[in-house]
Amino acid sequence: MNAIISATELASDMAGPNPPVLLDVRWQLSVAKAAGEPPFDGRAAYEAGHVPGAVFVDLDRELASAPGGRGRHPLPDLAEFGTAMRRAGVSSAAPVVVYDGGQGWAAARAWWLLRWTGHPDVRVLDGGLPAWEGPLETAAPVPREGDFQPAPGAVVMLDADGAAALARSGVLLDARAGERYRGDVEPIDPVGGHIPGAVSAPTNENVGADGSFLAADDLRARFKTLGVSGDSAEVGVYCGSGVSGAHEVLALAVAGIPAALYVGSWSEWSSDPSRPVAVGPDPQ
Repeated sequence: MNAIISATELASDMAGPNPPVLLDVRWQLSVAKAAGEPPFDGRAAYEAGHVPGAVFVDLDRELASAPGGRGRHPLPDLAEFGTAMRRAGVSSAAPVVVYDGGQGWAAARAWWLLRWTGHPDVRVLDGGLPAWEGPLETAAPVPREGDFQPAPGAVVMLDADGAAALARSGVLLDARAGERYRGDVEPIDPVGGHIPGAVSAPTNENVGADGSFLAADDLRARFKTLGVSGDSAEVGVYCGSGVSGAHEVLALAVAGIPAALYVGSWSEWSSDPSRPVAVGPDPQ
């Protein structure tokens, strides 16, 4: 099953006999707080207009637990996550489509969590809400309660030790911007740089100007230049806090390459001064 769905395909599925459950996960990583600017309000954006039938899901509150030693977006409490998904109408036997405002990171986080907890049929709207050409609605639907029960472990997840080991035994991709990987700048976390052995692979290079993913063949070619191929060693991904990294895992899935996510990512890694940090363009 393809991990993404086009807006045309979504419109067709919504009109069919088994329409998907729609989740709106609009969110933006904001570094504006230091300047005193208000953070992005995903719920307000949702209330201003969303795909008909979509239910808003709050990334910070429902797709992550409170920031701390495990990173800025650690795994959510599974009971709370399950409650949020059932409230949104998610059931194991019903397909799910997730979208965000176009960047794709937040939608990918929801996609990865649902896959990791065992949902068999979840896709991301390619290009997000900007790709949707149908009508929007402002009323919030009240869906029928779903029956989804999270069963974690359906896909591989990495912890800090696993990520460090994979950087030596396989391919560990760093999905952040190149300047953060090199340690030139670090606007959010305690220190700049990367996990020793990780390869710089900014996730924004997996999409075109409109935010839609590159063709699968083009993605495979890109990842091959980074040392990844369908028959290569194991592949892992990390980012700042397990959000944009999920987007890279999604891009790898589009290319037909399975990959594990290090959820804690750099925000967890860099919080422990005993962990090694590499800087500059070289992986080591």
